[in-house]
Amino acid sequence: MAVPKKRTSKQRKRKRRTHYKAESVTLQTCPTCGDPMRPHRVCPSCGAYRGETVLDVETF
Repeated sequence: MAVPKKRTSKQRKRKRRTHYKAESVTLQTCPTCGDPMRPHRVCPSCGAYRGETVLDVETF
């Protein structure tokens, strides 16, 4: 069984793991109000989905 001869340094380990990172959130504009929203979800500001009002959002 292969055993490493020397300990892997933090720097070498972190260089190897540079590609393991969170992806940025994709956003699109709501066709009803124009605010940014996540695709295929109800707009949090106006409550519309695919041009129809689905939720009644209270404005403060």
